[in-house]
Amino acid sequence: MADKNINNITREKWILSTFPEWGTWLNEEIADKKVKPGTFSMWWLGCTGIWLKTAEDTNILVDMWCGTGKQSHGNGMMRKGHQMMRMSGVQKMQPNLRNQPFVIDPFAIKDVDALFVSHIHSDHLDVNTAAAVNKNCPDAKFYGPEKVCEIWQGWGVPAEKTVVVKPGDVVTIGKTKVKVLEGFDRTALITEDDPNVKLAGKMPQNMNKIAVNYLFETTGGNLYHAADSHYSNQFAKHGNENKIDVALGAYGENPRGITDKVTSIDILRMAESLNTKVIIPVHYDIWTNFMADPKEIEALWQMRKDRLQYKFKPFIWQVGGEFTFPDDKDRMEFMYDRGFHDAFSIPNDTPFPAFL
Repeated sequence: MADKNINNITREKWILSTFPEWGTWLNEEIADKKVKPGTFSMWWLGCTGIWLKTAEDTNILVDMWCGTGKQSHGNGMMRKGHQMMRMSGVQKMQPNLRNQPFVIDPFAIKDVDALFVSHIHSDHLDVNTAAAVNKNCPDAKFYGPEKVCEIWQGWGVPAEKTVVVKPGDVVTIGKTKVKVLEGFDRTALITEDDPNVKLAGKMPQNMNKIAVNYLFETTGGNLYHAADSHYSNQFAKHGNENKIDVALGAYGENPRGITDKVTSIDILRMAESLNTKVIIPVHYDIWTNFMADPKEIEALWQMRKDRLQYKFKPFIWQVGGEFTFPDDKDRMEFMYDRGFHDAFSIPNDTPFPAFL
């Protein structure tokens, strides 16, 4: 029972009793889920982070992030060399506050078979997740591009646990085949933490060493994870060469002078190019300054679907929510369990029958 004496309450006790806000609720839900043959289930962990679970009880984490954004106004200025400064010549601090609660306890995770990270940015490549997986899941491997693996090893992840992947590689986790595909994250190409390094006039970095996309081919269907990719004509190539059932895209409303997220029209273009059955926007949830309304995607889809003969549907998810394919493929929106399924399973107790 929580301490109710105000003289014993401290900031540290408040933090430990409150965060993560969902405690182990979602950890328990995922552990208890029995995935039916011919399906796969996944849960949105915030940003582009997901937990993928198959009918064979294979558990795969992708881009799970347990960090935060700005917590202080500081001096009001952006860190020198930040990719947004390089992108648009901005100098004032980016007000990217975290806009969603922590829905999972990283240090309570277990039975994870693999951690996949798409690219080098810190809201996808997380030291807390790395520590928890390394400690709690000793047999799990860490898969990512070359620079991601270098960062993991710098944090203390044993080199033998890290696996460098690049486009064209195929990894097998249980009965799930993971294809590594080209990433299209142009923001990653201008990420260089050393403010003394100038990128102007130079050849860009090798994208394959810093960012990739993934296709998870499970026995119940295939999931395309586009990470932070911008729209690319090559989505059509990926759609031609692969069977894609569900695709995730990094959606958001870009501030003035910035191109960092895929906006609503390009989410629809992405879905059409990939030949996916379902397109799910993610990432718009996490940063206050990139917040967008996914209902805009649904509205545009309604306007265009008949004329353009769309073969896909958008799905509006919620952080912490489950999506199971193909069971949920025709749903348009997620809703949390509303509870009270056992109403009047016992006699109610009110002053008189018509009290409510």
